[in-house]
Amino acid sequence: MRKGIVILVLVSTLLASGLAAIGTMDLASLPSGGAAALLLLFLAGVGGLIGLIILRCSISRLQAQIKTAADGSLSRVDRSHPDLGRLADAVNEVIDLAEHSVGRAQLQVKELEIQLKVATAERQHAEAIIYSISDAVLVTDPFDELVLANESAARTFDFNLEQSSRLPVEQVLHDPKMIELIRDMRQSKSRTGRRIVEHNVRTPVGERVFKVTLSCVADPVARDDRALLDRGEHNAGVVAVLHDMTREREVSEMKNDFVSSVSHELRTPLASIKAYVEMLIDGEADNERIRREFYDVIQNEANRLSRLIDNILNISRIESGLVKVNKQPQSLAVILKEAIEVILPQAKNKQIEVIDHLTPVFYQTLADRDMLYQAVLNLLSNAVKYTAEKGTVTVETTVDEAKKRVTTRISDTGVGIPPQDLPFVFDKFFRAQANNHMANGTGLGLSLVKHIIETVHKGRIFVESSVGKGSCFGFELSLCD
Repeated sequence: MRKGIVILVLVSTLLASGLAAIGTMDLASLPSGGAAALLLLFLAGVGGLIGLIILRCSISRLQAQIKTAADGSLSRVDRSHPDLGRLADAVNEVIDLAEHSVGRAQLQVKELEIQLKVATAERQHAEAIIYSISDAVLVTDPFDELVLANESAARTFDFNLEQSSRLPVEQVLHDPKMIELIRDMRQSKSRTGRRIVEHNVRTPVGERVFKVTLSCVADPVARDDRALLDRGEHNAGVVAVLHDMTREREVSEMKNDFVSSVSHELRTPLASIKAYVEMLIDGEADNERIRREFYDVIQNEANRLSRLIDNILNISRIESGLVKVNKQPQSLAVILKEAIEVILPQAKNKQIEVIDHLTPVFYQTLADRDMLYQAVLNLLSNAVKYTAEKGTVTVETTVDEAKKRVTTRISDTGVGIPPQDLPFVFDKFFRAQANNHMANGTGLGLSLVKHIIETVHKGRIFVESSVGKGSCFGFELSLCD
């Protein structure tokens, strides 16, 4: 722009000087035709110079626009000068092509950004799902490197979740059988099939039984190539899901043991009833005294069978949560006194002294009266059964007002329980073999007591025993505020 101004000033100066020179000349001395020719020649030169200057300015302006376009600021070139029209048109065509290419490239970049955001969101969603699964999940790539796992897997195989990404599975799992299962599944090149096996894993909390479900993951690049997928090629890795079946296996075994024990316990009184009834039918009881003995045996076995069924139903209701519990503030001392009065005739028959040291009646606990009474009566009955004649049964309660707890202890001077049997005395159908000769039983009484105290009343039950010296069964309950 500055160059154009300078040239325009220069032309103006030359024009003024030319006109001054012509003014000093004696045009009259020149021929008339010569003067006109000289004037025309001068004007033509000046016009050509002006045209050259204008052309020069247009070219400079065109160059500036082309440079601007090359720098990325696309704007169409002015084609007002007739001599530069074709060049401007050519430059404008290039600018149109550049604008189209830039627009298409920007669109592709936008599409790629959207695809990246979608893929990232999908991955985060998948990771969130995997992390929330309680089962252990392991995901490996075609090189048997761990690419994804959840907290459950880290706890099961005892590895650091943050430091295990992209490490070979043999450096992470330290479980040869699990590593072999993953490799075999990847090498099988199965696209749709799954493999389910049971596997014992030695975890930090002990040996656990897992149901392992393994599946191959197809490579996303090959998803459109059905032929490759049908041949099982381009597997991207393996997904392994481990479901802990330890508790289910234990429950299944407990159910089997329970059914077996119940069948055995039901068979015993039924067999006795059936045998004595057959003897009565066959006329083997030929007098009233023998018939009375048979009747007493049948009645006792029928009562035993009834107690067994009642205990089974009560335990089942408590365990399933179907039992109706009516908790009210109750005086534990009153309940203990009523149970002691019921058990006194049985104790007197064996000359057993029952001693009580009970707290005042105003101490109350929130309890279901009937169920708590049944638990206390079972403990007192066992104490009398397994205590020899002229023994002692002591019932005492203590109150800890600071902790708001009341503790009941029922002690006897009986045969005691062997140390190896103490951990199992509250199990269903368990009876210490060393004491079976002392009394008959179903092995469900103490199990029912445990459920009543701990499951229904949220208390604590305990046992202390010494062989030949006696046993002490006790429980703790919370006091009412």
